[in-house]
Amino acid sequence: QVQLVESGGGLVQPGGSLRLSCAASGSGFSIGVMGWYRQAPGKERDLVATITIGGSITYGDSVKGRFTISRDNAKNTVYLQMNSLNAEDTAVYYCKAAIQRLRPFQARDYWGQGTQVTVSS
Repeated sequence: QVQLVESGGGLVQPGGSLRLSCAASGSGFSIGVMGWYRQAPGKERDLVATITIGGSITYGDSVKGRFTISRDNAKNTVYLQMNSLNAEDTAVYYCKAAIQRLRPFQARDYWGQGTQVTVSS
């Protein structure tokens, strides 16, 4: 019933910026922590940033000072503003959300399909 859809990826030159969005759609659920993760070919999926429903934020070391995560609880949407992009940021970016269904009860993490970010001159 719940779907996470990412948007905003694409090709950008080094030093450029992109803004990713991830919207959760469906009914009969509530959302806890939301976050962004990324995975480059041949590498593990790494934490980019997470944000709680109350606004507490955690960033991965490689993006601190360059990326900003935010969310709009009314829209069930999480955003990732990416600035000062470099080639090492090239990866598929995945949205994750902790989702609880109310009836029947179920709680688990959901993942989006991913959106490609390529940083190249």
